[in-house]
Amino acid sequence: MNQSKAVTLLVENSNSYSRSLLQGIASYMNENGSWSIYLSENGTVSRSPEWLAEWKGDGIIARIDNPSVADTVGNLNIPAIAVCAADHLSQFSSVEINQTAVAKMAFEHLHQCGFEAYAFCGEPGNDCSDVRATEFMLCVEQAGLKFHRYDHRESHDSDVSLKQQRHGLAYWLASLPKPIGLLAVNDAKAKQVLTVCRENQIRVPEDVAVLGVDNDEVLCDLCTPSLSSVILPGKRVGYEAARNLDRLMRGETLENECVLVDPLGIAARQSTDVLAIEDKEIAIAVRFIRDHHCKGINVQDVVDAVSLSRRSLESRFQARVGRTLHQEITRRRIDRVCQLLNETSLTLAEIAARTGYQNEEYMSVAFRRAMKVPPGRYRRGR
Repeated sequence: MNQSKAVTLLVENSNSYSRSLLQGIASYMNENGSWSIYLSENGTVSRSPEWLAEWKGDGIIARIDNPSVADTVGNLNIPAIAVCAADHLSQFSSVEINQTAVAKMAFEHLHQCGFEAYAFCGEPGNDCSDVRATEFMLCVEQAGLKFHRYDHRESHDSDVSLKQQRHGLAYWLASLPKPIGLLAVNDAKAKQVLTVCRENQIRVPEDVAVLGVDNDEVLCDLCTPSLSSVILPGKRVGYEAARNLDRLMRGETLENECVLVDPLGIAARQSTDVLAIEDKEIAIAVRFIRDHHCKGINVQDVVDAVSLSRRSLESRFQARVGRTLHQEITRRRIDRVCQLLNETSLTLAEIAARTGYQNEEYMSVAFRRAMKVPPGRYRRGR
């Protein structure tokens, strides 16, 4: 009987995303044979545990977000997979969130609300925050819209530091043009933004629509108003990291390849439930599509709901939203199909019926055209 491999998981376990990543690793082990797992017990990975430098094992999956951890893991001279968007990954094969796709998805969600100004609230010195901020800024600027960024330099002076942080954030939020769509680096930062808005009578979502990242469902539901968030594919990242580590431990060569995994969608809640489009007729059209896209509507149904000619509505809609009416209906439907594929065990026929398609075949053709893979393969990949 082969001895099980000894694997260290140097992965944070104090937040929802990291725990889902660990679930993905466990899923791979359940399908392919268990490992003897060593897991850091302090919940964070800002530094390597003292025992790691002398550890004699077969492989490691690690969040590597500073040079110290990178050096420690590199010096072990064993198969390693990194699971973090950082500047210290070039020497490792990695599985990472596609931050470009996160930013694009966040921008499209806020843009469909009609905002002309956007903001990012991040954490200085955090590589992930810097990458998301840059990618979000590119999306905004490519659309010819206004971008604002806030990165507060945190102090370690407990009470004074917290007061200063909130004062600085409140001043920045008050200075922003309104209405505005704001992306926070993660749900914890978004919750802080919501708290400061509430304390300073800044209306959410009417003045500032707030979107987080991670979709920590408990944290999102504890926010007032409830927090919309980008859903990250933690389980998929963990599964792929475990699969690639297994390949390395079996002697395969990956040549420091980087696997990028796209976010799963947006969990829309009250913090972005707003429509900031001044053009009344276009706002009616957007709202009609939002409320009825899964009911089998077509372009003529949207025209019938708005007091404009089809030609005028099509022209004004594309100029304001950046998509045709047909493209917007299809985009909304496909987003809903993705959500149902990710979150339910409904059959493809049942999903087609719930998203306004005549049958499973029509849905599959539209899905493949939009997502470049059939819906069944998309579901298996998640």
